Amino acid sequence: MQSHQVVSREQWIAARKAHLAREKELTAARERLAEERRALPWVKVDKNYVFDGPDGRVALGDLFKGHPQLVVQHMMFAPDWDAACKSCSFWADGLDRMVPHLAARDTAVVAISLAPVAKLEAFRKRMGWSFDWVSLGGNEFNRDYGVTFSAEQIATGKPMYNFGTTAIYGPELPGISVFFRNEAGEIFHTYSCFARGLDMMNAAYQYLDLTPLGRHEDGLPYPMDWVRLRDQYGPQARETCCHG
Repeated sequence: MQSHQVVSREQWIAARKAHLAREKELTAARERLAEERRALPWVKVDKNYVFDGPDGRVALGDLFKGHPQLVVQHMMFAPDWDAACKSCSFWADGLDRMVPHLAARDTAVVAISLAPVAKLEAFRKRMGWSFDWVSLGGNEFNRDYGVTFSAEQIATGKPMYNFGTTAIYGPELPGISVFFRNEAGEIFHTYSCFARGLDMMNAAYQYLDLTPLGRHEDGLPYPMDWVRLRDQYGPQARETCCHG
């Protein structure tokens, strides 16, 4: 780490208070943005999506588990992979312990992947996760919600990811989608985010942003090159890519 300015406690307090004013501006802006997000229009879900779960076939409505709100993590895990994407798993590690808190605010959580249920269950056991996780089961859910792309789509070179603002760099990409189910059982898509829009859901990154070194990703082949599955850190950790 390069040498850094060192000052007296009084000077540090003055600098910190000046920065606090900027932080408060960001807090106010973030609250306004959250209000705008909640005010976005909804789209009614007309397709009957059915998934493969550990206990059999389940419809999208079943994933709400009696709650009116559902958060979906589109977890990258191709059928021929032996493990889920290490970056998606980085997010999932933080998500897992939030499930009871979200349920207390009428919100269910589920991860959805392409891999078959047997692989999902084996990897869930390895990671010690408890959130609900289902396999796509051959439906078009991930394609409809912008995280799975065909070879033909990739070949066009057109930006189709993140609402058409980002080039496709693989057949599966990360995302989070949110749905609402009313008392009549109708389901509505209310929100999705992708790419850097996912940052705010990663608590580890928020902690790193408080530190002097920050995310410490400069000079890496790509920003998340350092990330490993939770059980692969340490001097003996083997190099892995997204498919384990």
